[in-house]
Amino acid sequence: MNTSTKEASSEERSRIFDNKSLAKVAVFAAVISAMSFVRIAVGPVPITLENLGIMLTGVVLGPWLGALSVILLLALTALGLPLLGGTGGLADFVGPASGYLLGFVIGAFVIGLIAHSGKKLSAWKTALACLAGGMLIPYIFGIPVTALVINQPLQTAAYSALIFIPGDIVKIIVATLISSALWKAYPAAFPEKLLAQ
Repeated sequence: MNTSTKEASSEERSRIFDNKSLAKVAVFAAVISAMSFVRIAVGPVPITLENLGIMLTGVVLGPWLGALSVILLLALTALGLPLLGGTGGLADFVGPASGYLLGFVIGAFVIGLIAHSGKKLSAWKTALACLAGGMLIPYIFGIPVTALVINQPLQTAAYSALIFIPGDIVKIIVATLISSALWKAYPAAFPEKLLAQ
């Protein structure tokens, strides 16, 4: 690695952890938390707007800050703050929905990675990012853990998760529309790296 590459890498890391970026991380952690309070009980894992918040976080903040925002929320929840739909503590991380929480961290990273690839932000990339990171990845981690925790066959848990799909598709559309509108109205909300492309 040459000197210029090292300097660019160092500059990028400093941008990720500057005060402005960390403030965005905190704001979006609060957004996800607020959305988690909108929930409908439909079994061991409720329907919530939580993953809509994850989608918006990944698209706006990018992979690293997006994942960091989710980690911040989960860390504060683990410490006992009632930030996930009014609940807090370590019990949230051993319950039926715990796999989805891990999926949210990875999902936010993947959303940011896809949405911020190439030049500028586009609606189709945003929708694809939200589908992959906001819907499929949480299912991949969430369904097996739910089956394990409640001692249910994997096929049954997967079948039970079908109830989430229509709502998740609507959330993908809403996240795409909101992100596109924000990109046009207030591009400064997005990372400088994306704006410079």
